[in-house]
Amino acid sequence: MDGVILDSMLYHVRAWKEAFKEYGLKELDDKVFYLYEGAIEPETACRLFSKNGAKLEIKDFFNILERQKAIFIKKYAKKIRPFEDIPRILSFLRDRGIKLGLVTSSHGKILEAVLPEKISGFFHHIVTGDEVERRKPHPDPYLKGLKGIGLDAPDGVFAVENAPSGIKSAKRAGLRCIAITTTLPEKKLSDADLIIKMHRELLDFFNN
Repeated sequence: MDGVILDSMLYHVRAWKEAFKEYGLKELDDKVFYLYEGAIEPETACRLFSKNGAKLEIKDFFNILERQKAIFIKKYAKKIRPFEDIPRILSFLRDRGIKLGLVTSSHGKILEAVLPEKISGFFHHIVTGDEVERRKPHPDPYLKGLKGIGLDAPDGVFAVENAPSGIKSAKRAGLRCIAITTTLPEKKLSDADLIIKMHRELLDFFNN
């Protein structure tokens, strides 16, 4: 959702940095948050943040995560918009009988605050981070998404991602993955099967 469907990552990063500041943690470079987007399993997040200079205990992570969500919803949710080409792409795919699933690490409360009904209505099934035991980069979210759209196997299924943790999650679930450079350069998305620069390239891909 974030960085693929919605142009929202700038505001997620701002909310993370504000939450870190409130807890007296070292201010991290924006690129750290973009690079590790979606990787919010407690152990994973604490290890990654600590590695980059913000020492963080697991017991504190949940408090900071809740604060980040509160800041995001209060200050930034109303600023979020879908990327320009998204309605046309989703309509194109749905009209051709392609089943669409949305798999996000974001909490359901975040999704409700930022995803317009006109966009959510395109999806046959939606999986949020609080619905799975293990989030990205584990395969669980995509495996749940496959079941949600009525598939037992990942054959012929593509994920569209914008960060390494999402790519890993999709690939571990057996999906092919298209990465888009909305938030990171190509070299950070090299594990994907295909890398595109603009959403409209998805239309070209699925037209072929």
